[in-house]
Amino acid sequence: MPFSLFQGQRPDTGMFKKVLIANRGEIATRVIRACKELDIPTVAIYSEEDATSLYVKKADESYMVGPGPIQGYLNIHRIVDLAKKIGVEAIHPGYGFLSENPRFPLLCDKKGITFIGPTSKTISDMGDKVNARRMMKQAGVPILPGTEGSVKDVDEAVAFAREMGYPVMIKASGGGGGRGLRVARSEAELIKSFNSAQTESAAAFGASAVFLEKYIERPHHVEFQILADNYGNIVHLGERDCSIQRRHQKLIEITPSLILNEDLRSRMGADAVKAAAAANYTNAGTVEFLVDAGMNYYFLEMNTRIQVEHGITEETTGIDLVKKQIEIAAGKPLGFKQEDVRINGYAIECRICAEDPKNNFFPSFGKVTAYYSPGGIGVRIDGAIYKDFVVPSHYDSLVVKLIVRGSSWEEVVARTHRCLDEFVIRGVKSTILYLKNIMKDPDFKAGNFDTGYIDRKPELMDYDEYGEPTDVVAALAAAIAAHHGF
Repeated sequence: MPFSLFQGQRPDTGMFKKVLIANRGEIATRVIRACKELDIPTVAIYSEEDATSLYVKKADESYMVGPGPIQGYLNIHRIVDLAKKIGVEAIHPGYGFLSENPRFPLLCDKKGITFIGPTSKTISDMGDKVNARRMMKQAGVPILPGTEGSVKDVDEAVAFAREMGYPVMIKASGGGGGRGLRVARSEAELIKSFNSAQTESAAAFGASAVFLEKYIERPHHVEFQILADNYGNIVHLGERDCSIQRRHQKLIEITPSLILNEDLRSRMGADAVKAAAAANYTNAGTVEFLVDAGMNYYFLEMNTRIQVEHGITEETTGIDLVKKQIEIAAGKPLGFKQEDVRINGYAIECRICAEDPKNNFFPSFGKVTAYYSPGGIGVRIDGAIYKDFVVPSHYDSLVVKLIVRGSSWEEVVARTHRCLDEFVIRGVKSTILYLKNIMKDPDFKAGNFDTGYIDRKPELMDYDEYGEPTDVVAALAAAIAAHHGF
C-alpha cells in the first residue's frame, strides 16, 4: 500500500494520539464527541469572538488563532504549524472553511499530519464542477445536458441556450452551495444574469468560470451518503431528501426519501458508489442528484466532506459517520459491506438559524437570554449555543440542529412538531416558529414538496412571533403560582 495513500499517517492501523479540529461551532463539538468516544485527545482553535463557545470548553486543548474573526480559520500554514508544534497527528476540517480546499491536505501530508478526508486530488477533481461532470459521464453516471466546459462569454451562453432550449442554469465551475447560480428562463434573463453569476463565482471561489446546464423545474434534491476506505471498499448509507430549500440553501432534510421506490433507490445508490469509485474516493462524502417529475435522476455534484445533515443518516443506520471518518483516516478498513447496511425508520433534521424569517431571513445576532431545548425518545440536539451565549455576527447563522427519529413518517413529523413547540430561544430571532409551520402544513405532511416548496408557501410566514410569553411575563406567572401554592 503506497505511503501517500494515508496522507502523512504512518502505515499502521493504530488510532491517533491527538486530533485538531480546524473548524468552529456545532461541527467542532460533534467531532470532539466522536474523538472522546475513541479516547483521542482533541485540540480546538478559536477566534476572539469564539472564546466562550461550547466547543472551546469541551476540547482538551484550545488555542486562539487570528487575526480577526475569519482569517485564523483559513490560514492553513498557521494551523498546520500549530498542529505540528503541539504533537497533533491528524486534522479534521469539519465542513465549510478549509474542508474542500485541496491545498490543505497537501500541506498536511508535507508536514506528516493526516488529513481526515479525501485526497487533495479528489477534492480538486470534484471541486471543479465541469471536470466532475466529465468524469461522471465517462463513468456512466447520468448527468444533466449542459456545456462540455466553461462558457467564455455571454455570446457562447446564448448560443448554447438557443440550441438547448430554456430554462437553463448558470453555475459556478469552482464551487457549489447555490453561490454563483442563476436560472434563466429567457434570453433576456440569461444576458442579464451571466455577468453577475461570474462576479459572484469569482468572489466566492476565486475564479469567474461558469457553465450551463438544462434547468429542471421543481425537482427533488436527493443525496446519497457514501463511505470508502483505503482498500477499495465503498458503500452507501441510503439517501437524504434535501428539497426543502430557500435560495438553494437547505432548511430541512429527511431520510429516507418519500419519492424513491426500492428499484430507484437501488439504482441511484449503485450510481453513487460508481461515482465515488470514479473519483478514487476515500473517507466520507456525498453524491448529490436531482430527480425530475418522471423519476429520472441526474448527477448534481459531489461534496468531499462531512455534510451538515449527516446526523439523520446516523440516526437511521446506527453508524457514527464522524468516528468512521477518523478510523478510515487512521488506516482501518470499513468493516462492513453494502448488504450489512440497514435503514430503520425515518429521521428529520431542522436547521435552526439565528435569522428573522419575516425580515427576509435576515441574520439575528446578540445575546441569548433564554434557551430551552426539547428532549424525549428519538430526539437529538447538535448545537452551539446556550443561555447568555452571544451569537457572533461574522459566521453562518446556523446555531442548532434538531434531529428527530421516528418509526414512521407520520410519527417523525409529529415528534418534530412537538420538539419545535418545546424549543425556546430568546434574545435573538430564530427560525423555530417558521419550521413549526412547515411541520403543520398538509402538503409537507403528505410528502407533497420539491425544491420549489418554500416559494409556493408564503403562508408559512403566518405566525405570531410574540405569541410566547416574554421572560418577564414568565417570571411573574411563576411568582404568582408560587404565592398561591399552585
